[in-house]
Amino acid sequence: MVLIKRRNKINLLLALFIAGWGVLRAEESIRFTVSMPDPSSHRFHVRMQYEGYSIADSLEFHMPVWTPGYYQRLDFWKQVSHFKALDGLTGHALDWNQGQNVWKVSTGRTGSLVLEYEVLTLRPFVAQPWLDTARGYVLPAGLCVYPAGKIRLPVLLEVEPYGQWTTATGLKGIRGKTNTYYASDFDVLFDSPVLAGPIESLPSFRVRGVPHYFKGIQLGTFDKQKFIGDLKKIVETAVDLIGHIPYEDYTFLAIGPGAGGIEHLNNTTFSFNGNNLHDRSAYLRMLFFLAHEYFHHYNVKRIRPIELGPFDYDQGNRTHSLWWSEGASVYYEYLVVKRAGLCTEEEMLDALRKNIAAFEDKPGKAFQTLAQASWATWSDGPFGRVDDEINRTISYYDKGPVVSMLFDFRIRRMTGNQKSLDDVMRDLYYRFYLNRKRGFSEFELKQSMERVAGGRMDDLMDYVYTTRDLDYRASLAEAGLYMDDTLRQTRGGWTGMSTRRREDTLQVFSVEYESPAWKSGFRRGMKILRVNDKVGFAIEPVMPELKPGETLKIEILEEGNLSDRILVLGQKTSKSYLLKPLPKPDGLQKAIYKSWMGQGGGRKGL
Repeated sequence: MVLIKRRNKINLLLALFIAGWGVLRAEESIRFTVSMPDPSSHRFHVRMQYEGYSIADSLEFHMPVWTPGYYQRLDFWKQVSHFKALDGLTGHALDWNQGQNVWKVSTGRTGSLVLEYEVLTLRPFVAQPWLDTARGYVLPAGLCVYPAGKIRLPVLLEVEPYGQWTTATGLKGIRGKTNTYYASDFDVLFDSPVLAGPIESLPSFRVRGVPHYFKGIQLGTFDKQKFIGDLKKIVETAVDLIGHIPYEDYTFLAIGPGAGGIEHLNNTTFSFNGNNLHDRSAYLRMLFFLAHEYFHHYNVKRIRPIELGPFDYDQGNRTHSLWWSEGASVYYEYLVVKRAGLCTEEEMLDALRKNIAAFEDKPGKAFQTLAQASWATWSDGPFGRVDDEINRTISYYDKGPVVSMLFDFRIRRMTGNQKSLDDVMRDLYYRFYLNRKRGFSEFELKQSMERVAGGRMDDLMDYVYTTRDLDYRASLAEAGLYMDDTLRQTRGGWTGMSTRRREDTLQVFSVEYESPAWKSGFRRGMKILRVNDKVGFAIEPVMPELKPGETLKIEILEEGNLSDRILVLGQKTSKSYLLKPLPKPDGLQKAIYKSWMGQGGGRKGL
């Protein structure tokens, strides 16, 4: 019923636009035209036409400093140039002044205004606009300004692609108008990138009657029919888990080379190279990756912390709950792929093992909590700070899925395997998104956990709000698992340091805390000229060809000064963190493990 009402409302608004732009000129209306006449310049040209506003001496226009889904300031306004403001009817130039991401325009008296400017694109990254001779990635938050206080106005977006390029997006198209799209407000516009280029489409598929598309550029050579079949299984499994589809259609938008992926209400944009998918491990990573981004349309876009809406495009939105929005989504990418029959038990356990190792092997676990990591991502980044002398931060992408797993096991044990973390996801979705039309608070997330489990979860909540060590032995046993945490010696000499070549210089890239290199005073960024009188000798954390106790004489350049340092190699000891089924589980442990692996038992999706 909710979906039908929303569809009728959208169709009515679209009908008004289709009837002619002139019909709406008496009302407030905004139209953007984004063109790319010279892709080699890496510059988009943007034109905004604003009609029907209340006459005022001046208007303010803001450009977002971030884009939803990527929780860092990007200050897109710094790349804006050639800004001009014109009276929309007379064409006369209007005065304006700028303060960072805000332009104040002295308007004419006609109620019609045109803004024009260019935006320089800096790098092919999913959270930033990009233009080159291969493609145009139109990220509206990085290209479009909005009138102050008018975030709810509907918007038309026309993209003028270069040459013979075509476009693809999750936005609604305007019938009879090529490359012209409609957004019901700026939140929807900023949530809907447009890809321009030689677009290739893979076969579409339907889930519960709803169409799903896969479009992109430079997709590469791979078994596309198998890939789409596997992607459909992922979508079906995630939909079955929640029991509801909140969109009219969904688009997977592969933007080509670059980095990252970002979720949106009815689409996801991500870097993609199909030429890599012939390798099993690379193929599995891509399935996990796409399951993660797809599941986000539930968990974060709709099942969201209350702080993530309405968005503050000038400052950003901080929350303590990204460990749930991102960390639990990592956990569910594994569950969804496994339940879809696309990975083995061993592959799922190994994926979780890697998260455990990434968290446990870093010193930040003793200094920063999950809640703090969520809050500090705006300054630390999603993977924690990496340039500190001592890394005192963690990544919610590492600890978040591990803690989510422990909550899942506890709920299953407390309910005799009748409920799981799936029920928490559904509770949050139906209770807050569908029924209350809002996000949940930190306390309400805890309430949902305890309501589903039928008891208190204070000890596990400590894993979110304190740096207390995780009790793997007890928690894993709840699901019939145990961890191999035996310390083992690694063959070779341990430096604890890695180097990378930057242009013509070999530099220290990373140094493990308390490693031999750390204790010898090596730090990230130092330049290495010679190692044992050899030029260009690369150093790795563990060097199998060397033995503990051997020495390296290293000539370094630091702040213009040359010096020699002696590095005595040590013996690396580490834990594998292998997760294995208990050899003799009891009945409940066996049942929990079986249903957790998607082999039946326990409550399933609605």
